[in-house]
Amino acid sequence: MKTKSMSKIICLAIVVAAALLLCTKTRADDKSAATYKAKCVSCHGADGKGDTPAGKSTKVRSFADAEVVKASDDDLAGIIEKGKGKMPGYGKSMKPDDIKNMVAYIRSLTK
Repeated sequence: MKTKSMSKIICLAIVVAAALLLCTKTRADDKSAATYKAKCVSCHGADGKGDTPAGKSTKVRSFADAEVVKASDDDLAGIIEKGKGKMPGYGKSMKPDDIKNMVAYIRSLTK
């Protein structure tokens, strides 16, 4: 009888943990989307193609560009943190986890 109860408790704990992980991912995506809209969309565009007046004037590459696609996540995180060209760095205003989530968000724009 105790084994059956323990099995139910373990199953319930797994379900709850999975639900929490899914909710956390969604919140990170929502936060990344909001940050992207506030800080990035004027140059990179909502779709990440860089097809905006500011993006064209600064020669922003599309996130779907082969050079960007083959860049490592660490390379992209470094650009977000330190900046590149006319793009400012966001290392002082974004935490490392926020930058990591932003890399995942911009990768999702090309899918």
